[in-house]
Amino acid sequence: MQIAVLGTDLGKNSCSVVGLDTSGRVVLRRRLQRDGVVKLAAGLPSCLMAMEACGGAHYLGRKLRDQGHIVRLMSPEYVRPYVKAQKNDDRDAEAIAEAATRPTMRFVELKSEEQLDMQSLHRARDRLVGERTALINQLRAFLLERGITVPQGRRKLELFLETLLAADQALISPRTRLLIEDLRAEWCELDRRIQAFDEEFAHQARTDETARLLSTIPGIGPLNATALAAAIGRAETFGRGRDLAAWLGLVPKQMTTGGKPKLLGISKRGNVYLRKMLIHGARAVLPTLSKSATRLGEWLRGLLARAHVNTVIVALAAKLARIVCAVLRSGQQFEIKAAAMS
Repeated sequence: MQIAVLGTDLGKNSCSVVGLDTSGRVVLRRRLQRDGVVKLAAGLPSCLMAMEACGGAHYLGRKLRDQGHIVRLMSPEYVRPYVKAQKNDDRDAEAIAEAATRPTMRFVELKSEEQLDMQSLHRARDRLVGERTALINQLRAFLLERGITVPQGRRKLELFLETLLAADQALISPRTRLLIEDLRAEWCELDRRIQAFDEEFAHQARTDETARLLSTIPGIGPLNATALAAAIGRAETFGRGRDLAAWLGLVPKQMTTGGKPKLLGISKRGNVYLRKMLIHGARAVLPTLSKSATRLGEWLRGLLARAHVNTVIVALAAKLARIVCAVLRSGQQFEIKAAAMS
């Protein structure tokens, strides 16, 4: 039995495995545990190992690569068209094996242990930020139920709570005061933990070669630089011309009406977290860049004159994503150029 392609449909505990020979005929169907896939692959000659890019795929892919196999990870949406009728785990594994043989298929590069560690840190920080936002909204709701409205802004609410808890006036009941004190202490603890993550990201941005390159781009701070470095990889292994802006869904969709193309909203495909971070970075740097005497500033001033500021922010985020592509491909720091004299 000569297996050329081994397609694996990964599950939390068990996996479906389908092997194809050189002619594409199914010669193997098995149901194995995750460690059983590694044992099966150890007894096979070097072949193509195909999996969907999902939880645990990068770890298993590195194990199979160390055995001498060629590992191909694919996005699940690219595998779906190859699934035959009456979908089940065996047919999913067969579709994965077939999709991996397509010459135009796009593959996901294996992530290293360091990249997965950095992604885990970003996900943990994002969860803490979400918890802090929910806590702040709950505090505002408690105060609103007692006729107290606070101006928008995290810092304004923080200052108001300090004044409220220090005052002797009975604006709130003693029990509500104790509850707010507890929630405020929880808020401070969340701030402390988020700050610890930020300090770690700042240190990583100074020591990692890819993150240092990305930090030279306006709007790409330590958070963005480390998140992009973890998701994309190092400069020498990056993308082969892949457009990061389109990958993140920052490129507007088009519709043709009356023979004329019309731009719609962005597609919002790809990594939601990276897209959010790039948009936040663009929003932070827009006031400074739009006033600078540079080509980028001149382009932004022209956009601001004819489009809404939020549209300009997304356009700048897409521009930053393309700059990230250029910096990673060239391996050189970004240098902003001055605008030509009119």
